[in-house]
Amino acid sequence: MIPPAFILVRPQMGENIGAAARAMLNFGQERMRIVAPRDGWPNPKANAMASGAGRVLDAAGLYDDLPAAISDCDFVFATTARGRELTKPVMTPERAMEYAREMSAQGKRVGILFGPERAGLENDDVALANAIITVPVNPDFPSLNLGQCVLLTAYEYRRQTTEVPAEVLAMGRTDLATAVEVEKLGDHFEERLDEAGFFYPPAKSPGMRLALRNMWSRLHLTRAEVQTFHGMLRQLLRKSE
Repeated sequence: MIPPAFILVRPQMGENIGAAARAMLNFGQERMRIVAPRDGWPNPKANAMASGAGRVLDAAGLYDDLPAAISDCDFVFATTARGRELTKPVMTPERAMEYAREMSAQGKRVGILFGPERAGLENDDVALANAIITVPVNPDFPSLNLGQCVLLTAYEYRRQTTEVPAEVLAMGRTDLATAVEVEKLGDHFEERLDEAGFFYPPAKSPGMRLALRNMWSRLHLTRAEVQTFHGMLRQLLRKSE
């Protein structure tokens, strides 16, 4: 699978190039191309801003114009928030990176264009692309800076190519309590509550006990938490005596 090339078209500030490199490396992307940077290349401000992502800048390809930068690409996306008088598919980042992933898996080369900070891509740039990526931003304030736009795209590509569970439980250096340990805790609570006269009237006792057992099973307690509850009950008993 060939990862997409992130192509910065006429970027103006070295700091923004560095921020884009950092965003790329955050999400495992290292194929940067730079087209006609305003302040020349290399740019020390870019390296300073990259903050550990210098290898992305070191390996970046430098091009005089956009046609040269996309000459080996089989499919090109252009990122833009403005409406264009051009007939092209317009995709969300999610759909675009799904499409990019499919093409990359087939050995196709994909390029993603990001325009200059002040005005974005020109129509002549967008005309060279096969499709447009538009982020569903606030229509009253649609401007994203270069680093943000790169980050959103790189994140979406990684999200679709890396198996990450939607939810995990951080265990905090302990294990989940076993069913037996939770059952013993329930026994301990019922014993103390029984002594305190909690299960009253007797006719409601079975339902009250069942509700407590159901509560313990829902809590996904750790072993440390079970021991804490046991300790609390023992301390309360000692104080009452």
